[in-house]
Amino acid sequence: MNIVVLVKQVPDSGAERQLTADGTIDRENATRVINEMDEYAIEEGLRLADTTGGEVTLVTMGPDEATESIRKALSMGAHKALHVLDPALHGSCALATSRVLAQALQTINPDIIICGAESTDGRVGALPAMLAERLNITALTGARKLTVEDGSATIERQLDDGYQVVQGSLPAIVSVWDTINEPRYPSFRGIMQAKSKPVTTLSLADLNVDPSTVGSAGASTEVVQHAPRPPRQAGVKIVDEGDAGDKLVEFLLAEKLV
Repeated sequence: MNIVVLVKQVPDSGAERQLTADGTIDRENATRVINEMDEYAIEEGLRLADTTGGEVTLVTMGPDEATESIRKALSMGAHKALHVLDPALHGSCALATSRVLAQALQTINPDIIICGAESTDGRVGALPAMLAERLNITALTGARKLTVEDGSATIERQLDDGYQVVQGSLPAIVSVWDTINEPRYPSFRGIMQAKSKPVTTLSLADLNVDPSTVGSAGASTEVVQHAPRPPRQAGVKIVDEGDAGDKLVEFLLAEKLV
């Protein structure tokens, strides 16, 4: 089985993130990590490869620094990677990203594509559906469990009052939440092996993608204004001297919380 896992390098959500002058996230000066949800997608792809005898190919789109995340994902056990690298990609929106990734995926012809349900830098969560539409394949989103057999994929999707079972034929794209598994840690052997695993680099020209349709120039959305987060104000301490209830009500009214 030909298994593809989409991987994205993002700024660490646990660190302070800054914006550039054009309103995009400053990725160059940020602490960079694999998107958290993608680690669960990698693990699910590896488990599927173990049961089907398949091979896992990582696909990412990003700057040179994205190689760091590729190598970490390869050290977890993936077999090879494809990196779409082009300076014109800076500032691409989700729609443009789906255009580029769809072209890249067609060079691989995967049976199944697994990705995180959303990325921590954008939280759009629409990319899986966009890719399914462009590739004309099944979309199974928000999986907490995945089963693949007899040419079809079945997922369980968490609902407020239970769960939903959804099935679709392969090829398919499956997005997963962090409830689906527990990602493995790279072993020392895996880290060493990752250094020699093949990583193919493709440009927009290689994929026949017009640069004017991606990046800031081709973005379907635009940041028109942004401002730094206001500093957190110190809390108010209320000492109970018999009138704590009144003071609390006064505070809530003053803050327009009631």
